[in-house]
Amino acid sequence: MLEEVLATARFNPKIDPFLAIWDWRIAVYLFLGGITAGIMCFSAWAVLANKEQQAPFATWRLSLWGPILLSLGMTTLFLDLEHKLYVFRFYTTFRPDSPMSYGAWILIFVYPAAIALILSNLRQGYPLFASWVERIPMGGRLLGGLMDWAERYRRPIAAWNIPFGIALGIYTGILLSGFMARPFWNSAILGPLFLVSGLSTAAALVVVAARKPTERHLFTRVDVGLILTELAIVALLLISLATGAHMQQEALATLFGGDYTIAFWVWFIALGLVAPLMLEAWELHDGRVRWALLAPVLVLAGGYILRRVVLDIGLEVNWTHFATQFDPALLQPLHP
Repeated sequence: MLEEVLATARFNPKIDPFLAIWDWRIAVYLFLGGITAGIMCFSAWAVLANKEQQAPFATWRLSLWGPILLSLGMTTLFLDLEHKLYVFRFYTTFRPDSPMSYGAWILIFVYPAAIALILSNLRQGYPLFASWVERIPMGGRLLGGLMDWAERYRRPIAAWNIPFGIALGIYTGILLSGFMARPFWNSAILGPLFLVSGLSTAAALVVVAARKPTERHLFTRVDVGLILTELAIVALLLISLATGAHMQQEALATLFGGDYTIAFWVWFIALGLVAPLMLEAWELHDGRVRWALLAPVLVLAGGYILRRVVLDIGLEVNWTHFATQFDPALLQPLHP
């Protein structure tokens, strides 16, 4: 009877802990959360560094994109929830040992800081939209007063956006690294990796959206440095896994001849990092823009692929071989 239970029950769905329920929606949330963190940092940096002339898009208009992209990511996260009506419970308690609890409360500070920076830039960045906002019945005067206040304290607001942006960017990696049962995720390197990747994708977004050549040139140089940093962090992650426990080495093997070899080395490393790095370095050296959109688009695609590959490998490889532990042949010595 015991052999029958162990041999047949394991073939039922979701008996073994394989978290297949985390799909593309979580990867999109992690990607958009990372790029939002980069947007907050770069838009605030442009304000504090007085880059109005050199980088007008990043200074005046970039900040609006942050809450929009973050809200899209939060929508995909909400769609992934099994019990959507209970989402409010994240804010009825705070658990210091839960990465998800940290993430929920970080957003409480991220949204007000990002929206305040938008209000401080709205009249200069989007004058038509700002004039429409001030004409809203029953609320235009209040919103106009909020914009006056935000413009008065623009630099302190920008200064607060940087630590909140960094916290958001690191959290997207901490969320996964907190799962100790998943050997590919259980690394402190994921937080810095996702932060640098988010900054790189945000810089690529500026290169795509900006119109002034000096601004595109500036953020191309920034992105080159970030891609080099990201490659170094990826190398540290691989070394950490290669010198880790047996199951971490087994997780790493999925990148060297395993199911995720092409996705990681071709789509992420080669096309998402190395190819745009070479294109951007060529443009900076030559002084002329070729394939202006190709390099930043590859960076954006690579940022999503990174999160999807990391997510899928972590879901697939765990610390326990259930097929070995519940092999019915191991129970034969129980019978004389």
